[in-house]
Amino acid sequence: MKTTKGSKILNPRARYDYELGDEIIAGIVLSGKETKALRQGKGNLRGSFVNLKDGELFLVNATITDGKTFTIPDSQQTRTRKLLVNKKQLKIFIEAKEQGKTIVPIEILTRGRYIKIKIAPGKGKKRYDKRQAIKKRDQMRDAQRSIK
Repeated sequence: MKTTKGSKILNPRARYDYELGDEIIAGIVLSGKETKALRQGKGNLRGSFVNLKDGELFLVNATITDGKTFTIPDSQQTRTRKLLVNKKQLKIFIEAKEQGKTIVPIEILTRGRYIKIKIAPGKGKKRYDKRQAIKKRDQMRDAQRSIK
């Protein structure tokens, strides 16, 4: 059995900009070149979001760039991609959208046979919430330093 070290493609601003709820792992519909590029770590979730349309979830504005041995046309790099979730999970996201929350992609998981995406409903943080998060992180860092 062949084991591959999967690469994670993170959304660095997700936890900073949003107060996230329960995370759900969903499948993602990709072409062959996109799959290969993501396994090489050639993706970016910065500025992407999940949209609900006709009872289905779609990943919008996620970028998948060219790999080492192939090219992906510019029009296909940021195309909208369908997400695969079951009805129970879809119901959770529909309720979150009705409450005014945003569905945020957190990371793309490429470990194993399938490529999955971790998404969560999130409520946007205000500027003062972000400052409090930075202050708390600095205090934790100082506490760790003093322990050492």
